[in-house]
Amino acid sequence: MAQHVTIAQRRAALAEPHDCTDAADELTIQHALFDTLVKRVRQGFVPHLATGWTVGADARSWTFHLRPGQVFHDGTPCDAMAVVASLARMARPDKGYALGAPAVWRQYLGGAKLSAPDPLTVVVELPEPLADLLDILEQGFILSPDSTAALDRGEDVAPVGSGPYRLTSRAPDRITAARVAGHFAAGGPAQVTWCAVPDPAERLALLLQGEVEVATLLDPATATALTAAGHTRHDYLSPVAIIYLLNAARGPLADARLRQALSLGVDRAALIDTVLDGMAQPLRGFVSPVHFGAGDASRDPFDPDRARAMIAEAGYAQGLRLSVDCPTRLPDEAERLTAALAEQLARLGIALDVTRHTDREGYAHMVRRKEIGDMCVFDSSPMSTFRVLFEKIDARVAGSWWQGYHNAQAEALLDQGRRETDSATRAAIYAEAYGVLQDDPPWLTLYNPQRVMGLAGGQPDFAMPVDGVIDVTALPYP
Repeated sequence: MAQHVTIAQRRAALAEPHDCTDAADELTIQHALFDTLVKRVRQGFVPHLATGWTVGADARSWTFHLRPGQVFHDGTPCDAMAVVASLARMARPDKGYALGAPAVWRQYLGGAKLSAPDPLTVVVELPEPLADLLDILEQGFILSPDSTAALDRGEDVAPVGSGPYRLTSRAPDRITAARVAGHFAAGGPAQVTWCAVPDPAERLALLLQGEVEVATLLDPATATALTAAGHTRHDYLSPVAIIYLLNAARGPLADARLRQALSLGVDRAALIDTVLDGMAQPLRGFVSPVHFGAGDASRDPFDPDRARAMIAEAGYAQGLRLSVDCPTRLPDEAERLTAALAEQLARLGIALDVTRHTDREGYAHMVRRKEIGDMCVFDSSPMSTFRVLFEKIDARVAGSWWQGYHNAQAEALLDQGRRETDSATRAAIYAEAYGVLQDDPPWLTLYNPQRVMGLAGGQPDFAMPVDGVIDVTALPYP
């Protein structure tokens, strides 16, 4: 079997590790090169660089115990002081930038007191309860202080981690790393290369030609060629929620009855068939079914008759026009989706006036500044149920993607959740919030996409992690 595995993906860049990203292409590289205190497994967390942790009953005081003898790839100690330095850097106001949203991590760690009472102990004391801190630290990449000092001076150097793979070469479209002998996260190929291949047809062709071992985000229709050639087609659910943010601050959709009418009046299964040839799963709540504490996704809210009655009750029996902002990518099907949605809503007496946006980053900034019309195409990507509630739904926070929505019951449940350290009890709290937000939706939630990747040879036991990020240490190519 291959000792040097090449992964063809859309992008292959070594991004700033302390910026917040939901890009699977970036995260697979970062998780290979850099360790984190904990690792996500399904809806929970297991020890990684930390061997274990304790949390106080107030959900504010956390203590992490580190693995002894760990070193960065530059030979310097990966000890408690280095972890504290990385977490402090992660919380800086100039770090944590996500598309359109600055300093994401600062809102969680900015007020924290970080200390290293001994070389193998890290203490995080938070100003507010945060029972979901592990969701934040799962992307808290630990970097060598020597390399971050060079980065902060503006030098063109690669950040250095202590992960299971060590960077050996990098170019604008290609990154190669070698497995670190003796690393505690053993497994995976001896070497791995991530190469940027923007065209999905070319990614598939490279796999079929034997030039790469893994190809991501393939076109479902053409990926049928994989099995015929003796390779593995792996379909998996993306946790990214495709939604329309609704302007609850002003305009018609400030009326909760109209927001509910939109949710009731859209046939999600028909949209999926029209826009994605069936390659998605209907989304009936604010997070995907693979999220922690996801509630009951079996309830189908499609009820166009009730939707029409609610529209009439809100005073729009004679019709309603809504303005929609639509990007040309992210999601890439946004224009097709908006056209299909317009056809469905026309049957309810709702017409859409669509404004098209080609500058995706400018579009994100417009949304962050809360300058949307009545609704806009968007996605919701954090794997943390807490982060979605906190950053996007809580009116007291009024985060980057919040659009004027307020539900006191949902906010009270969020407060309960952030104080509850028992995982099962906290999951039940979030499930209750899920139901509240189904009955009073802040967004028009539509679907979670199904994604397709290809692997060389027969790999029946391969499973993509729930976050949709390839774990190279678990690739079936030892």
